[in-house]
Amino acid sequence: MSNRLRKSWVIGDNRGENTRETFEPDFERDTLVNLKLLFVVACALVDPDGRVLLARRPADKPHGGLWEFPGGKVEPGETPEQAVVRELREELGIEPCERCLQPFAFASEPHGNDEHLLMPLFVCRRWDGFIHPVQGQSVAWVRPEHLRRYAMPPADIPLAVELRDRLVSGRVG
Repeated sequence: MSNRLRKSWVIGDNRGENTRETFEPDFERDTLVNLKLLFVVACALVDPDGRVLLARRPADKPHGGLWEFPGGKVEPGETPEQAVVRELREELGIEPCERCLQPFAFASEPHGNDEHLLMPLFVCRRWDGFIHPVQGQSVAWVRPEHLRRYAMPPADIPLAVELRDRLVSGRVG
């Protein structure tokens, strides 16, 4: 016996006649409707020497001790850019230039049993203030070719690889 659902649709053709098509959607695909979207943002701060800032996650949080691009959850009513500015202000005590945030890439992956993570990564080369980890986390300025030396959460890994490749080749503005 199959776990697939059988649905019939009546579709009008160009002559006004009805035709019936039956399909069996994939059960896993149907369950995606019930997933909660976890919308978070991340930012690769790039200094004048081309180094990228990574922050170490607190030990008591998921993925504790791993290195990541700074960022966090997008609050209701916020744009992704506003969330980046707020998160960098709260986490690092800096004021990034919102107009200078360059959309770069995104990660999309399962996050637990009933959530799906969507994380756009922005690149920022201009901000006001000095990096001061407000929440006491460790930070490191890392050359792009050394990003993979740092253990990262799964969503950050492909972003770090793409960032490395494009920074090294000069394809990021």
